[in-house]
Amino acid sequence: MSAQEGSAGEVDRVTEAVLTASRLLVAVTARSLDDVQDSLTLPQFRALVVLSARGPLRLTRLAEHLEVNPSTAMRMAERLTAAGMITRSANPDNRRESMLRLTEAGHAVVDQVTLRRRREISAIVQRMPAAHRERLVAALEAFNEAGGEPGSGPARVAPG
Repeated sequence: MSAQEGSAGEVDRVTEAVLTASRLLVAVTARSLDDVQDSLTLPQFRALVVLSARGPLRLTRLAEHLEVNPSTAMRMAERLTAAGMITRSANPDNRRESMLRLTEAGHAVVDQVTLRRRREISAIVQRMPAAHRERLVAALEAFNEAGGEPGSGPARVAPG
């Protein structure tokens, strides 16, 4: 077997492991959205997370981050605005563009869902052998960096 074949086999093995882990993480995410499921879809929640992680964005930049058409992002923004999760305002640098920002309600939803997800993931990590945890962190940090995903950081604390 050539080095290239071995490498392809290794990539296949890693890909399969990531696919399996992604199924688990999707299930965790779906469960964490249970409390807000009536008012929020998974793609809408993803938009809130992007705004939470990246700060105010132009509508076109949000569409790029979500890998959707600007018209799809516009409809999503309209629904999230109607739900009180985001605000839309004209970009001071270009009045033809909209700037999107999370409201306190939007931040609260991201915080609530993230906290619930964090607790469930923590319980899973605690069941892992300790020897694997540090390697998992290094591997996931490299994976996230390769995919361009910013870290979630610590849970945001709402003002008292």
